[in-house]
Amino acid sequence: MENQLGFVIKLFLVSILISLLIKYVAPSFSIPATATNGLIFVFLPIVILAIALFWRFQTQKQN
Repeated sequence: MENQLGFVIKLFLVSILISLLIKYVAPSFSIPATATNGLIFVFLPIVILAIALFWRFQTQKQN
C-alpha cells in the first residue's frame, strides 16, 4: 500500500511541476504557430512512447 501511495504522490508532484513550467516558463519561448510545429507537438509523445515500448519489448525478448 505504501508503494502505491508513494507512486501516486510522485506522479502528483511531477504533474504540478509540469503545470507550473507550462504556465510560467513556456510563454517566454517564442515558438511560431505553424502546421509543422503543431504536428511535432501532437506526434512527439506518441513517438517517444513507441520507442520506449519497443525498447522494453527488445529487453524482455533477450531475457
